[in-house]
Amino acid sequence: MNNLKKQVGIKAATFVKDGMVVGLGTGSTAAFFVAELGRRVAEEQLKITAVTTSSVTSAQAHELGIPLKDIDEVPAIDLTVDGSDEIDLELNGIKGGGAALLMEKIVATYSKDYIWIVDDSKMVEHLGAFPLPVEVVPFGCGQLFHLFDVLGFKPTFRLDDNEENLITDMGNHIIDLHLDKIEDPAALAKLLDETVGVVEHGLFNDMVKTVIVASETEGVKVISK
Repeated sequence: MNNLKKQVGIKAATFVKDGMVVGLGTGSTAAFFVAELGRRVAEEQLKITAVTTSSVTSAQAHELGIPLKDIDEVPAIDLTVDGSDEIDLELNGIKGGGAALLMEKIVATYSKDYIWIVDDSKMVEHLGAFPLPVEVVPFGCGQLFHLFDVLGFKPTFRLDDNEENLITDMGNHIIDLHLDKIEDPAALAKLLDETVGVVEHGLFNDMVKTVIVASETEGVKVISK
């Protein structure tokens, strides 16, 4: 599996050109993309500026010598590359397995181009088998949990290693919704967008036009919308 993730990470790095401002995603697949960019910076003198989507990615990029700036210090982001937890036939996705969905969505929103990199296990007919992360403010999060329970969303709080409610880089909690199958991603996104106390959710609808997929049988292929 790691070999497939490495293949798509290396392929995605070929889309990065000198002078770009690049958004660096979070997660095990995105880490291979960041590693390849670090190699290019060191060995090919690739000149880029990077914006990251989590403290974990910032630490990796810093260690590799990739120049970093805060998102508010750059005029725009040319290209962001990130992983995804699920992608449907319309190239809608679920993200947030690494608890970085808020920062990931902000960086993606302000990117001119956005690419997902995955192995073929992440390609599905319908979203929902992967729990949908919802980032919520701590105040009143129990009320939100109850609301989601009443709606039949089968909520669970994301916990940290100490079995306490996980705290994101932005100081919020995450409630995972166990939906099994999302019939209408757009309608669910609208409902969550309009729910007070929800900061962001892991439905990334209509945000990417390009997905790079690796499989054992077909190698690496680029899917375009």
